[in-house]
Amino acid sequence: MTWNLDRIDRSIAAFMQQSGTTALRCSLAVIFVWFGALKPLGLSPAAALVESTVAWLPFLSPSRWVAIIGWWEIAIGITFLFHRTLRLAIALLAVQMIGTFLPLVVLPHVTFQAGRVPYAPTIEGQYIIKNLLIISAALVVGGTVREKA
Repeated sequence: MTWNLDRIDRSIAAFMQQSGTTALRCSLAVIFVWFGALKPLGLSPAAALVESTVAWLPFLSPSRWVAIIGWWEIAIGITFLFHRTLRLAIALLAVQMIGTFLPLVVLPHVTFQAGRVPYAPTIEGQYIIKNLLIISAALVVGGTVREKA
């Protein structure tokens, strides 16, 4: 019985090792394309937060910046789909993540509960902080860029 459980465990672990990185790449692609597309379509629940964050940027209105950020996110998602564009995906993601965490600094009254900065995030703050998981996933995927496709 132990031998059969060990064999099953090894098979499951081998499957997870073989398919895990591809699953991460596809998950990142889906998330970035989907959530990114909501922004230029005017359907993103994060639009107000993004507009408040980018209001100080020159040249375009906050709503235009939201659309550009959405297209940027779509580009991130698409580049995660192909092994040959993973380096570009990681670079685009790194720049995007800087902006993503910006509300924690410039809008603490929105991202943290009143009087509880920095330990009690609001739902908006939690939405931003969960991006640490996306960064970790990107690190795992980025570790495969030197492997043959």
